[in-house]
Amino acid sequence: MDISKRFTQNPLLRPSDLQPGIEGMELVCLLNPGVFRFKGKIWLLLRVAERPKQIEGKISFPVYNHEGELEILSFDKNDPDLDASDPRIINYKNKDHLTTLSYLRLVCSDDGIHFCEPEGYPPVFGKGELENFGIEDCRVTTMEDGFILTFTEVSKFGVGVGLIRTSDWKIFNREGMILPPHNKDCALIDEKINGKYYALHRPSSPELGGNYIWLAESPDLIHWGNHKCIATTRPGMWDSARVGAGAAPIRTEKGWLEIYHGADKNHRYCLGVLLLDLNDPSKVLARSTEPIMEPIAIYEQTGFFGNVIFTNGNYVTGDEIIMYYGASDEVICAAKLSITEILSTLNI
Repeated sequence: MDISKRFTQNPLLRPSDLQPGIEGMELVCLLNPGVFRFKGKIWLLLRVAERPKQIEGKISFPVYNHEGELEILSFDKNDPDLDASDPRIINYKNKDHLTTLSYLRLVCSDDGIHFCEPEGYPPVFGKGELENFGIEDCRVTTMEDGFILTFTEVSKFGVGVGLIRTSDWKIFNREGMILPPHNKDCALIDEKINGKYYALHRPSSPELGGNYIWLAESPDLIHWGNHKCIATTRPGMWDSARVGAGAAPIRTEKGWLEIYHGADKNHRYCLGVLLLDLNDPSKVLARSTEPIMEPIAIYEQTGFFGNVIFTNGNYVTGDEIIMYYGASDEVICAAKLSITEILSTLNI
C-alpha cells in the first residue's frame, strides 16, 4: 500500500545541482533533509556527503584528524584486509570507516519545488573528536524561541545524538552530545507536554534487543531520562530489521502522528506511522500494518544505495503533509500525504 502522492518534478535536487563545499572533494550524495519555514520561504537543511575524487584501484575517504583538519585516507582495493562490499562503510583491519564525510547545508525555495542556496548562510560542519567522521540526518524542530537541531554525530567512538540551537541560521549554539552511542534518529515533539519535552530516539543493542524506537523526557532539552521503548521491529514484516523516527510528530485530533522508517533484512526502507497519545506519548494507540510509502519509483530503487526512502522533515498545511525525503541515499524528493487518509489506514 502506497498512499503518497509524489511530486512529478522528483527528484527535486541531485548531487550535480550543488558544488562541493570542501576543496578537492566531489559531492556524491544528498540525503534526508530537515525542513522548516523561515522568512516566508521553505528551507531544507540537507545532509551533503562528499569524498575525494577516486583513483582507479584505490578507495579514498576523508576524516578529521586530532587537530580538526581534513585528512584523506587511501587503501588499495585489492588489499586482503579491506572489506568494501558496502558502499557506505568500509572495514579495514577490523576498523570501520565511512566512505564519505557528511555535513549540513541550507537551501530555500518560494514554491517548495525549486531550491537554491542563499548567500550568507554557512554550512554546518562536524566539530571536535565526537564528530570527526561527520554529522548526519538533522531533524529541525521549530520551537517558540527558535529552532532546535538534533542530528547524528559520527566518530571512531560511535554514533550519538547532538543538539544545536539557532534563531537566525547564522549563529549556532552547540550543546554537545545529548544521547551517547549508539543512538540516532532523534525527533523532538515541538511543544511541551505537562511541562516536559519529549524526544523519540533509537538506541541500538545488537547483542540483546535491537534497533527500536524509544521515548525520553527532559526538563531542558539537554538532560534526558525516563526512557521507554515504544516500538520494536516485527519479524516477517516490512520493518523486521530496524525502525527509527522520522520528523517531529504531528499533532492531530486523534493523537501525535509519527511517520517512521522501517527496513527489512534486505535493507529495503519503507515508511509507516505510529499514533501516540496526546497527553502521554509513551502510549502507542495504533501502528501501520502495511507501509504508507514504499520505494517503488525508479529514483528510489537505484542510486548510491538503492531501495531506500528516508524522511526526517516535513511541514503541514491543514490536512496536507508536504514531506521531503531522501531516495536511494542520493537524491532529494517530495511527496504529499493526507492526515485523514493516513488515519483511515489505522485500527483506531
